Amino acid sequence: MPERTHSDSRKLLGRLRDAMAEDDAGQERLNKITHLIATSMGCEVCSIYLFRDDDTLELCATEGLNKDAVHQTRMKMGEGLVGRVAKRGHVINTPNAPQARGFRYMPETGEEIYSSFAGVPIQRLGDTLGVLVVQSKEAREFVTDEIYALEVVAMVLAEMTELGAFVGEGAAMSARHSQPVLLRGTVGQEGVAEGHIWLHEPRVVVTNLVADDPETEAKRLTEAVDTLRLSVDQMLSMSGGDKDQKEVIETYRMFANSKSWMSRMQADIAQGLSAEAAVEKEQSLARSRIGKSSDSYMRERLSDLDDLSNRLLRILTGQGSDTGADMPADPILVARNIGPAELLEYGRSLRGIVLEQGSVGSHAAIVARALAIPLIVHAGRITNEALNNDHVMVDGEQGIVHLRPDDSVATAFRDKIAMQAEAQERYASIRGKPAETTCGQRIDLHMNAGLMADLPSLENSGAEGVGLFRTELQFLVRNQMPRRSELSTLYKRVLDASGGKRVVFRTLDIGSDKVLPYMKPNDEPNPALGWRAIRVGLDKPGIMRMQLQALLRAADGGPLTIMFPFIAQFEEYRAARAELDRTLAREKKLGHKIPSSIEVGAMLETPSLAFAPDVFFQEVEFLSIGGNDLKQFFFAADRENERVRRRYDTLNLSFLTFLEGIVQRCAATNTPVSFCGEDAGRPVEALCFAAIGLRSLSMRPASIGPVKSLLRRCDLNEVRRLIEDARHNGDMSVRDAVTAYARSVF
Repeated sequence: MPERTHSDSRKLLGRLRDAMAEDDAGQERLNKITHLIATSMGCEVCSIYLFRDDDTLELCATEGLNKDAVHQTRMKMGEGLVGRVAKRGHVINTPNAPQARGFRYMPETGEEIYSSFAGVPIQRLGDTLGVLVVQSKEAREFVTDEIYALEVVAMVLAEMTELGAFVGEGAAMSARHSQPVLLRGTVGQEGVAEGHIWLHEPRVVVTNLVADDPETEAKRLTEAVDTLRLSVDQMLSMSGGDKDQKEVIETYRMFANSKSWMSRMQADIAQGLSAEAAVEKEQSLARSRIGKSSDSYMRERLSDLDDLSNRLLRILTGQGSDTGADMPADPILVARNIGPAELLEYGRSLRGIVLEQGSVGSHAAIVARALAIPLIVHAGRITNEALNNDHVMVDGEQGIVHLRPDDSVATAFRDKIAMQAEAQERYASIRGKPAETTCGQRIDLHMNAGLMADLPSLENSGAEGVGLFRTELQFLVRNQMPRRSELSTLYKRVLDASGGKRVVFRTLDIGSDKVLPYMKPNDEPNPALGWRAIRVGLDKPGIMRMQLQALLRAADGGPLTIMFPFIAQFEEYRAARAELDRTLAREKKLGHKIPSSIEVGAMLETPSLAFAPDVFFQEVEFLSIGGNDLKQFFFAADRENERVRRRYDTLNLSFLTFLEGIVQRCAATNTPVSFCGEDAGRPVEALCFAAIGLRSLSMRPASIGPVKSLLRRCDLNEVRRLIEDARHNGDMSVRDAVTAYARSVF
């Protein structure tokens, strides 16, 4: 194969552009393109494979192989050399394909006479759409310049595929963004919703991929990068004295001034790409290289580079972040990630939220729970697959997103929504009635909250009080520490809106993945087990003292209930209680009103606290079992990790036995105890908690009706018998038996 030059690449790209301009059907275009590439590269074979589904590649066009194999030859992700290129997202370049690792012979293609093989992923922004392959009889390895030219061509093919240039018959050549897509993620907030997509950051559409004048494109790129650098410098000058914000912008500045980044884009332009296409090519390659990294630091840097590349693309294309499009009346928000302040700006107008990243304990998840909006996180590829106004259905019960669902899926989903709406009407009829079982046991049902907007649910849901008011939201949505007076005013409004019902204020629970934007984040290998919650409060007593003062003043002489989070040992509770006593004494000295009564409790979220000395259970005035954290520590299963978190059942008898031990210790000291968390709002789980002796549960408002409805139909003695039978039989879980009983009473 002759040595390639930039001029050769530009000629090839120019021919591709001309082929695209002709009024041909998708298949004919692909056929012409494979012929052009093979001829220009001096190869006997050029083939294009595209995905027909998430796991299957299909030969869609070829020059040199058997034409009858087109749309007949298929392979799974990772199967053969082509499948390995797709799976790894990396080039395979070998002079002896039959001897290469993973080779699979496809007899119908007639490829056995070709020795050399070079496969390049066709990918856009980290999303692999297919594979471009060249082959030759001569046993040789393709040189670096040849591979680079193929990568440039593959990038153009990816953009053409994205723009619908190869639409034809069959699934592999169906129009992108038109077919139904099912995406699986992790439940961040339960609930179901139907609506239309609203992209938080609409993608920049690049239409001019190939350019004839490299000098003009290089100049455009230079001017755009200069503008970008100026905007980053302005951001830096406006950051004031905020050290952490400066560090983030300095990272942007480092990327914007990167000579290697600039030189790679200039090289792409020299090959024949437009300035925009060069930026997107480097962005796609970076996503492919770094996107699968398990290193959190590298993923954060990729996010920075992504943001910077998008800013540069908007400068080049003139497509601002404001597209002028109108938000649909039933918006489902889609984003890679989103901060709590931005999410609060959308407010309750959203029907649902789907994030490509995020976590179940993230700021966004906390806000979504507070707003009672269904949320799914870790929904991979959603930002690449979705377009504004696409029809979407979000199943926050199963962690499933139906994008552009077909009629059968839509019908089944709407039936599910209708059944839930009908059930809610039934629950409304028992709103004012107690959650009293048929055996005469009364269970107190409380709601979790974190915003003033939650308080109307206190009356509408039938909750008997607020079992958990998360105070961290007011800290998370600001760029600086809130003032004591602001917090005091908010807490007083919460107490006033509660109508005299008990509100349990949990003190600041930050750390892990809830990092305040104005506090320096700690690079911890396992933040869930690190510097968080009460550990931060005790190490930063000024913050704790300020919040306690705000709570004491908000009570305005009335009763107050305070709970300290993530207490792992008795000494931590004593230290926190001592800080409250000192703050209370100081408030008296200053002449401020003192609450008429103060209840002080702790959250039991670590197994260690269950084994605290008896004196702890005697001193603490109430306990709340934080089920979400306690379960992950009990089973050593990270609740953010889908591979392990679903392995362990809340109704596993070992966990129920552990909870029962806590209940018994509390009963021995007359210490009130409740269960707080997602599991408390699941009817079967709530029924089992009640059966082992828990008489108070706290959950999201929408769960109170279903839980109350089941409790009022059940005999706890029967459920207790099922648990004892399961223990006697050596069963792992009591779920099946209790679920069957619950169904029998309806």
